[in-house]
Amino acid sequence: MSFSRYAARSELRSNAPLTREALSRPTVGTIGEEDENAVDVASALQGNPALAAMVQDKLSSLVGRSSGYVESLPNHIRRRVEGLKGVQVEHHKIEADFQKEILELEKKYAQRYKPLYERRAAIIQGKQEPTSDEVKAGEAVDADEDDDEQPESLADNHIALSELITERDEEALRALVDVRMSYLVDQAGFKLEFEFDAAKNDYFTNQVLTKTYYYQDEVGFSGDLVYDHAEGCKIDWKEDKDLTHKIETKKQRNKNTNQTRTPPKNGEIEDDDADLDELDERLELDYQIGEDLKDRIIPHAVDFFTGKALQYEDLDDLDDAISTTRMTRMTMRMTTMTSRADRSSAHPSAPDGRFARSSGVQAAGSA
Repeated sequence: MSFSRYAARSELRSNAPLTREALSRPTVGTIGEEDENAVDVASALQGNPALAAMVQDKLSSLVGRSSGYVESLPNHIRRRVEGLKGVQVEHHKIEADFQKEILELEKKYAQRYKPLYERRAAIIQGKQEPTSDEVKAGEAVDADEDDDEQPESLADNHIALSELITERDEEALRALVDVRMSYLVDQAGFKLEFEFDAAKNDYFTNQVLTKTYYYQDEVGFSGDLVYDHAEGCKIDWKEDKDLTHKIETKKQRNKNTNQTRTPPKNGEIEDDDADLDELDERLELDYQIGEDLKDRIIPHAVDFFTGKALQYEDLDDLDDAISTTRMTRMTMRMTTMTSRADRSSAHPSAPDGRFARSSGVQAAGSA
């Protein structure tokens, strides 16, 4: 899925808990023997479609069915179990209140972050320059870090190809000037805003593209808020500039000629495993992009730009972190390019390298 299709995607729905691994499929343990067994089973099923279908049918028939264990317990034990379920109901209510209060706390601190994001946007767009104190604070951070431990070379030399931003997207992203996040007022959720320089945008007339993510009122089994759906704004493409019309074959199973259609809601697609897998992948990617922008890239843009963020990623997530770093660098670099001419005219003696580096200084989520 390219960035243009991500922005154009108007609605996706899911019942996924809001944790970083929420939409990830279950995996086997990390113990070597378990991994080997899982590989053997997967290979056997892959090589025998009939067996795979039979196993799938059997597993599907077991979903929601009781194992019979509770029913086999003595009456007084079963009564205790039912009572414990009642206690759990009250626990669930408290969890719901807890998550709602966390969301309100996030909204409160979002207002405190806002002036910093505005300051970052002004610096990256060349409207303002960093103060001496800001520069000294940044240099102090560099002095406290061991350069030998920085993953800069890893990010530079082993960055995986991003599945989100294509070469065609890069041309449109040259007009990107800012990315912002705000929480919804009347309901649980958040909105991402992608601001573009209209004078330099050859692809669409919108100055701001929005993507809104909605949460459900109740919490999930794990006590987390539940992701409901996402809605994107209508993109007013200029003539012959619609980036979603071209078919891109990377991990695309649907070969429709028009990629601007609204994704189907749950229950509106054919009951086909391939279609269900495709919808699941699209839901997961769309949700994860939004959460990463909100929780990781916007708050820590400079760390992804420099590669420092890779130090804090789990090794299992390193490929994703590297890809995220590439996406952050590229879009921040695009943002720098859009205002370079303005900066040069305002500060003709300043070297371009300094301004390119300054673009990494937390550019209000320009990721």
